[in-house]
Amino acid sequence: MYDAFSSDYDRFVDWPGRLKLELPFLLSQLNESGAHRVLDAACGTGRHAIALAQRGFEVAGADLSASMVARASANARESNVRAEFRQAGFGDLAAAFGRASFDAIVCLGNSLPHVLDPAHLTRTLDDFGACLRPGGMLIVQNRNFDAVLASRLRWMEPQAHREGEREWLFMRFYDFDPDGLLTFNIITLQREAHAAWEQATVSTRLRPQPQAELAQAFAESGFASLTFFGDMSGSAFDRAVSGNLVIVCRTTKGSG
Repeated sequence: MYDAFSSDYDRFVDWPGRLKLELPFLLSQLNESGAHRVLDAACGTGRHAIALAQRGFEVAGADLSASMVARASANARESNVRAEFRQAGFGDLAAAFGRASFDAIVCLGNSLPHVLDPAHLTRTLDDFGACLRPGGMLIVQNRNFDAVLASRLRWMEPQAHREGEREWLFMRFYDFDPDGLLTFNIITLQREAHAAWEQATVSTRLRPQPQAELAQAFAESGFASLTFFGDMSGSAFDRAVSGNLVIVCRTTKGSG
């Protein structure tokens, strides 16, 4: 999905608006922890990593999609910042970057639900812990799947983008699959001036991860001081109404 969607991803996301909202929270958490070297896991086109690099952090990014990594590297060059991007998926980050290489890891944009079974979730969280120095910080931003599952909410707000005479509309929705997983679909509508709309659809599978399950999994992988927020502005988490589940925690394990 993300190889196919990489060319439109920066059109799909309103990055100025998103970063304006999210960076104060990220900077507050990272600065409070004394972090300097930060890994953006599932970095996409690298916009969070680049924004952190522009604010003095030493950053690296990883994504399973080669096309996203290429786009992130190009964005960093265009932004004239130093950021290291490598192709690596969940569970393979310590092998790609080395153990105890980072003060903090951020995993944003509902990326962790791409881990589709409990065993892979454990391996992913253990891998995060292996990448972090003792006491290192982990920040994860998921959708609030407690609310999604309770309401069976399928559709998300549409996104729009325009470049001159070219126009894009992005529609997102879930299919609730019989095996308990979700299929996440993005429909892209594109047209030039007033020509007919052209349509493309990409899809991927997600595993909805409720707060209680994640809290247990994080603790079992050696993370402590778990704090839950309802969005990236730092509001309190309410499983019934919050849009996000944001987890901030620290590893208690050493690198050995």
